[in-house]
Amino acid sequence: MKPYMYMLLALGALVLGSGCACSSEAAIEQVLGINAEAPVFLGCKAVSPQNISFQFSLPVRVVSLHFDPSLEVSSIQEGTQVEVTVNHDLPGGEAVTVNMLVEDSRRNTLNVLIPFRIKNERLPSLIITELRTEYAKPKVEFLELKTLSPGNLGALRLFIASNGDTPVFEFPPVEVAAGEYLVIHLRSLEEGLINETGTDRAASPGTEAFPESRDFWVPGTQKRLRKTDVVFFMDQDDQIPDGVLLRENADTSWTKEELTEAANRVHRQGGWLPSSDPQDAVLSKGSTVTRSISRNEAVPDRNRAEDWYITATSGATPGKRNATKVYVPAAQ
Repeated sequence: MKPYMYMLLALGALVLGSGCACSSEAAIEQVLGINAEAPVFLGCKAVSPQNISFQFSLPVRVVSLHFDPSLEVSSIQEGTQVEVTVNHDLPGGEAVTVNMLVEDSRRNTLNVLIPFRIKNERLPSLIITELRTEYAKPKVEFLELKTLSPGNLGALRLFIASNGDTPVFEFPPVEVAAGEYLVIHLRSLEEGLINETGTDRAASPGTEAFPESRDFWVPGTQKRLRKTDVVFFMDQDDQIPDGVLLRENADTSWTKEELTEAANRVHRQGGWLPSSDPQDAVLSKGSTVTRSISRNEAVPDRNRAEDWYITATSGATPGKRNATKVYVPAAQ
């Protein structure tokens, strides 16, 4: 009998006789000192309009690769980081699904089916200008943006900390001019609602969908924005163009870990000053369905609570320049 057969028989006896709860493959690995670990997919990122990076735990080679919609592959660089170069005429922020089969040096295979968005390098400058945290059907919570330069909104993501680390909304490719107002309605209650991605700003029906602005709708009917919350946008490089910190009461610290983490993140990138503490957030107490939390559009953006106020009753203006009359609480 050949030597390697004696080794296999010995290994088999070891596994059967040891009473070990581990697999025979694991036991053989222990004796021979080999590693049968399969590759693990770690993530995907569009690093430029033509380059997509796929990260794996082990070096792999690509067995097959397909995109939907179809992209022409011009080169593939393999290893723990698989770099794929493509040719296409898709706009920045366009959603694409990749179906990739890879294998490692031991012929362990892994199939990856994941969506991503084409890299958008034309994101406009923008600021958050108005928020409504309250709801009275059919008027829903909203967030208003104003563009400060032309560009493409594709792949810009909205995060609201009380909803966790999953984006509440992600823009499809939308070409915008400087000075446009955009409203993200945070519930969808009515029929026929559509996102106004083209030139027709009156295309979508729905309460408070005005032709002066572009309207976008978050699917579902649950509450997504609260009076104590952290709201911010993030691009594909995880940079924050703008954010707002809200507090309902005079708390000295955030009451939830997700609020603390989000506030710290916005502050670290300069999106909110002078600190990430709730004492430096916008006081939202007193806001209602008709009294919105509004930015003072007459002053430059300073990323501070002093830039914001609560409008007087009937002062909510989604999609329009903010009302200037300020809410004054009644004397206690």
